[in-house]
This record gives sequence, C-alpha cells and structure tokens, in this order.
Amino acid sequence: MKKPSERTGDYGISDLLGLGSQSARKSYYPALLKQIEELEQERNRYKWLFERALHGIFQGDLRGGFLACNPAMAKICGYSSPQDLQARVIRLREQLFCSASEFDTLRQELLDNGSISAREIRLCRADNTAVDVAITLLRRPDLGPEVVEAFVADISERVQARKELVQINADLECRVKDRTQALQEANVGLHFQIAEREKAERELVIAAEAAADAVRSKDKYLAAASHDLLQPLNAARLTISALQDSALPAEEARMVHQVHRALEGAEDLLADLLDISKLDQKAMVPDLALTDIAALAKGLGQEFESVAANAGIGLSVRTIPALAKTDQRMLTRILRNLLSNAFRYTRSGRVLLALRARHDSLRIEVWDTGVGIEESKLQDIFTEFHQLLPQGTGGRQGAGLGLAIVDRMVSVLGYQMDVVSRPGRGSRFSLQLPVEVHTVASKIEQPLAAAVPGLAGTRVLVIDNEPAVLESMKLILERWGCLVIASPDERQALEYLQQSKEVPAAMLADYHLDDEKTGWQAIEAVRTLLGKRLPAALVTADCSYELRKQMRAHHLPILNKPVKPNRLRALLTSLLSEN
Repeated sequence: MKKPSERTGDYGISDLLGLGSQSARKSYYPALLKQIEELEQERNRYKWLFERALHGIFQGDLRGGFLACNPAMAKICGYSSPQDLQARVIRLREQLFCSASEFDTLRQELLDNGSISAREIRLCRADNTAVDVAITLLRRPDLGPEVVEAFVADISERVQARKELVQINADLECRVKDRTQALQEANVGLHFQIAEREKAERELVIAAEAAADAVRSKDKYLAAASHDLLQPLNAARLTISALQDSALPAEEARMVHQVHRALEGAEDLLADLLDISKLDQKAMVPDLALTDIAALAKGLGQEFESVAANAGIGLSVRTIPALAKTDQRMLTRILRNLLSNAFRYTRSGRVLLALRARHDSLRIEVWDTGVGIEESKLQDIFTEFHQLLPQGTGGRQGAGLGLAIVDRMVSVLGYQMDVVSRPGRGSRFSLQLPVEVHTVASKIEQPLAAAVPGLAGTRVLVIDNEPAVLESMKLILERWGCLVIASPDERQALEYLQQSKEVPAAMLADYHLDDEKTGWQAIEAVRTLLGKRLPAALVTADCSYELRKQMRAHHLPILNKPVKPNRLRALLTSLLSEN
C-alpha cells in the first residue's frame, strides 16, 4: 500500500481545496460538500441553458477554431451537432466567416475595444451558403490572448424582409414616379379642360343673359299684350254689350250678336294664350286666401244662367257650407273652364255643379249629359289645342286651351282631378281640395255676385286713362241706369267732386294711369276728399300675383279686363251692398 506522499496526480476535490484525511480537517467536510454540491448544480444549470438556448453561443480562438459551441450555433451553421461543427471548422477566419476582410476588421476592433455588440455579418454554412446573423463578441484575455465568447442570432428573415421592403420602396418610388408623370400629364389635360369649361361657362353666361333678356322681353310683351291688346278689346266688348241692350232692327241685332261672339272668342283666346304662357313660365303664383266655396259656386251658377237659357240646357248648382284656403281667381277660372266645356259639348239635357264633403276634403264636380269622351282619349283632352269634336259639329268652338289651362292650374294649386266619361252619355270632372271647416264664415273673400236689379240712379265714378275704354264703360253703365262721372285721371276727378259736390256711391278705377299714377292712389285720394271709405274696385288688365296680393291686403277687389258685362254688374252690386 502506497503512502499518501507517494500518490502521483490522483487528487480529489478535497485534496485540491487543501483538505486531507486528517482528523483535524474532518470538521469542515460537511460544509465543503454542500458548497461542492451547489457548485455542481449551478454548473448543470448553466450547461442546461447553454445547450437549450435559442441563439447560438460559442467560445473560440480568433487564430484557430471553436473551443466550445451549443446546438443552436450548429443549427445556424447547418451542422448536425456541436461536435460536428467543432470538428469540421478548425479555422474561424477562413471557414466560418464569408468575408476574410470582414473578419480582420472585427478582430482588430475586438483587440482595440474588447467587445462588439450586435454586428450584422454573414457566416458560411455547411452547404457553402451564407446565413445572415447578428453577432455580439466579447474578448476573454483571461482565457487566452485572442479567445472570444460570442452570441449569434439568425436574422435571415429580418434581412429578407428588409430586402423585400427595399424592393417595395423601390417599386413604390417607381410607381410614384410613373404616377407623378401621369398626374402631370392629367394636370395638363385638366388645365385644358378647365380652360374649355371656363370658355363654355362664359358662353353659357352670355347665353343665359341672352335668354334672360329674351324672357324679360317676353314678359314685357306679355305685359303689353295684357294691357295694350286687351284695352281695345275691352272697349269694343263694352260698346257691343251696350248695343245689345238697345232696340235694333233684326238684321242689325244679328250682326251685333255676331260681332259680340267674335269679340268674345278673341278675348277668350287671348286670355288663354296669356295664361298658358304664364303657367309654362312658372310665373303664376297662387294667392291663397280663405274662400267661401259655396258662394263661389253659386256665383258661377248665376253667371252661367244666361248661357244655359240660350242653349236650352238645364243648369243645377248643389252646394254645402265649406271654406277652403285657395287662390280664388285660379279656382274660379278652373270651374269656369269646366262649365264652359260642359255647355260647349252638351246639346241637350243638363249640367250640374256640385259640392260634396269627403272627410277632410271637398270634391267639386261638374257633370254634363254631352257627347262624352272615349277612354283612350281621356289624357289627350288636357293637351294644348286639342278639341274633342271637329269644327262644324255644333256649339261655339274654342282653341283647345281650356282644359290645358285647367290641368296646369290644378297642378299649381296641388289639387287632384279625375275624369269619368261614357261616350254618348256624358262626363264628370271632379276636383278634390282640402277644406278648413264645413261651415259658412262671415267677412271672407266672396266671389262676384250675380247681377240683380237696383243700379238705376246709382252714381258711379269711373277713372280710366284710355278714352275708348272710358267711353265704353260710361255707355254701358248709363244703359243700366247709372249716373256716371267719367274722368281720365285722379286730378280731374278730384276737381269735379270739389266743384259739383256730387258724392258717388261707388268707384271703378283702372290701375295703370298716366304719369306713373295708379288707380289705388286715386281711390285713396277720393276717399280722403269725401271723408269716408267709398266702395271701390280696380278694373285692370294687370293679372300679376303681386298686384292681387297687394290689393287683397287693402281689401280692394279686382276685376280683370276684358270686362264681361254680367261680371261688371255683379261687381257693382257687391260694392253697393257695402253701403
């Protein structure tokens, strides 16, 4: 048995730590064993981390190869195991790094600074392909002059993504360049289009101004037609009406009657043409006011009594108490056209004007026993210049504008209208409109009443700047027994009233007088002179909405020219009833 002194290099950890088998040292043995066990556990833990790390870890000599490496490092370099990597790569410079010059640069930097952090390089794999990595190096001079420890992360995907991003940026820049060029070309084209559009807009402005001038000229023409054309017709109509009331030989009476019918036709045609023109230009605006529909219907019935008597046709008017907010003039024109149409195409039988309540609405119906209308032609009757019967089939023929005006006015008022007809049996036109209450109210706008006796001896002041119209008005009023004070303007009328002290019972004045004076001013001047509210009305060819609205605010009735004798008589009767 060898002595302890004779042992040759076979020492345990206890011997290395200075512990022998002597009994003096035995007291330290348990603590040392515990520390040795802890050191072993720590070594195993680091070994476990080293072998299972996701990043490559190695220890190597810059002048040689690997001293140690983990499996992740072998995997990054494409080797089957760390042992395989260490065995096959014996020179880091030539076998691990793709670029020897890059290795030399890293080596010199390590010798100078001692460490390199996250440097991106390329390593050579087992299959001679390159792999992009980020390497962190730490020099360990305590282990050797050029011993280093390294951490390696595979950044191939990141590098590839960066390359793709660079390519995308290059493609994007190329597309931006192409798009910029296209936009520049488009901008040039757009500038050209803008220039063309501005040119077209200037031309449109010029055309619009020309159109506006044309419309203004047309409006002026219509205003002139309303006044200048209707004035002589009005004078002729009133004169003929006065002649009809005179005792004339049979032949002269027949000729006067023919002239009367011709003037009546000319008046109706001119009025229809003016109304159609205004409706098509949207120049006819409803003047809504609370109106007694029953009184309006009765007034129309009385107006058409003479027409029915001359035609030998029965006329019935059936009403119920009803008020509606409507344009009295337009509604009256609608019903008058429907009644005229009914009498025109009815040879025998009767015509009925009826009001019927329908919940919160009112139906106004016009029935006739005339020739009727085929169902296929019901829509055609509302077109301009369409006549139901050819010329020469009996009755006074119109121009075919009556129902066209009705259709447009119904549309302007927002009402509903329908037609039911049977050929050979007759037709029914019905108009539906909302009502306020089903009762008769006092002091609302009333339609013109029918002619009644009682004008004889009534003093009437008439002011009109047209001598022919003034003379015609004076002639027909005197035929009815009125005492007429005729004056061409306000000044002469006031002078006459101051000198004669005669007080008229009513006053009729044209609206447009000489020297830009108006009939409304004349009426106010006469009322001021007399010191009382003299019953008065305007007789004018001006059918504008503005005038009607203005005069309605002053409670002043308007009778439009050309004046029909029965409506003039009804107006006078209505004015005298105020006294």
